[in-house]
Amino acid sequence: MDRDEFTSDKSELLFPVEENPISEPVELNTTDHNIKPWKLLIVDDDEEVHSATRLALKNFEFEGAGLEIQSAYTGAEALQKLKNDSETAVILLDVVMENPSAGLDCAQAIRQELHNKLVRIILRTGQPGSAPERSVIIDYDINDYKNKTELTSQRLFTAVYTAIRSYRDMLAIDKQRKGLQYIIDASGDFFKQTSLKKLSKGVLTLIESIFRLQNTLYISGTGFSATQDTNQGQANWKFIAATGKFASCQNEGVCEQINHEIDQRLREVAERRESMFIDNDYIGYFPTHGNKHHIVYMENCGRYRWEEVQNLLEIFTSNVGIAFDNIYLNQEIIDTQTEIVMRLGQVVEERSKETAYHVFRVAEYIYTLAKALGLDEEEAKTIKLASPMHDIGKIGIPDSVLLKPGKLNDEEWAVMKTHANIGYNILGGSERTLLKTAAIIALTHHERWDGNGYPNGMKGEDIPLAGRLTALADIFDALGSDRVYKKAWPLDKIFKYITEESGRIFDPKLVSLFMENKKSILAIMEQYRDP
Repeated sequence: MDRDEFTSDKSELLFPVEENPISEPVELNTTDHNIKPWKLLIVDDDEEVHSATRLALKNFEFEGAGLEIQSAYTGAEALQKLKNDSETAVILLDVVMENPSAGLDCAQAIRQELHNKLVRIILRTGQPGSAPERSVIIDYDINDYKNKTELTSQRLFTAVYTAIRSYRDMLAIDKQRKGLQYIIDASGDFFKQTSLKKLSKGVLTLIESIFRLQNTLYISGTGFSATQDTNQGQANWKFIAATGKFASCQNEGVCEQINHEIDQRLREVAERRESMFIDNDYIGYFPTHGNKHHIVYMENCGRYRWEEVQNLLEIFTSNVGIAFDNIYLNQEIIDTQTEIVMRLGQVVEERSKETAYHVFRVAEYIYTLAKALGLDEEEAKTIKLASPMHDIGKIGIPDSVLLKPGKLNDEEWAVMKTHANIGYNILGGSERTLLKTAAIIALTHHERWDGNGYPNGMKGEDIPLAGRLTALADIFDALGSDRVYKKAWPLDKIFKYITEESGRIFDPKLVSLFMENKKSILAIMEQYRDP
């Protein structure tokens, strides 16, 4: 810092007043002080430079927002502030501070250590000889270079205005990239429950890249008119994704930030099934087939002229509505397939005079063990959803054998064992992952770890994991339930049996996991207790 160049009235020398300054017009109609300000960081070891800069930028505006100016007096202090706040738009950075290269070192650390490529760095120096402009621009990733002795108030305004415009554009590109990534992730993940949230998050991120907003909310509602259910409060809203002051809403059933006025606006848009500007807020309606509402609430965006954004928003919301339709259609297919499998499993159990809750309990036991084993969500859920078909082959077993209250003789037992192959033959021709898994389970859930099971005498890990999981869950539940041929065992006896048969009937690793998760197993048993 070349202190000798400054007199007592340092602000005039640093930013001398120009006659008839040409001021670039602000691009918005009005100034709204509720708009999030642009953040500017002054990094300089001279307090008077901070004061003069604040004075020169006192009435600065860009897109209706003013400046939030922060100060740092060393490069190290600047780096710490940037670590704690990633939303700084512009840095006015001195070169010579705690050491002759402090500013240049700080600029390099911002880019390389903090990986902050968005913030615009304007280097200001009073000693251009110590940091020649050409070499600095080439060697360092900065965006502008200013000599303090030549920096008038108008030039400072222009430099900051240009830098913030550049930051806005870079930020928009970055948000668009992130938003597109959310949507790309969702598009490859449509058959998972998380896809709706991913797509919604992508929608909000993209909207925020178009409109510089703080508080946005993505809502799903089902089947009501705004003129009815008026006493139900927020019971009909599902908060899928949110930002700013609404961020906590996405994990709650009721959102405290949704007051009566906002709720009524949301209901009005849902009833009319069209997007609306109400005061300064935009409520976008995403049309979907069926009796569902998807609504995005954008707070405080009324400063934008409606005619400038109407077409863009209408096209955007229409396309998003199509994407949500695809998600719902795919989910409907999955739900239908799952329900058919579950109902077929129930039919078999009811014919066997066994409770239909058996298939629910077995499915949940399997899912608990599969997750404890470390299977990913998709594989664990596939085995869970396929397991209700494990005894589908019993539809081919005569009542005289299936419903016999006493012990089966050798000939009857031979007939009973054929249900494994019958089930496999029923399901095995399908190319659907769920039914292929169900076919494997039907065939192998009576195989034993020691090789003495049926129908093929498979042994150890040669038995498919889905079959091993089902064997343990099925036998545990069967022992704890009344059947036509026996009474339910007490729990302590069942757990003892499971432990004793580890390494003979059951996979030892699964038995260990079963015992470790006993609390969860018993909770499932209680939840689906027989009537």
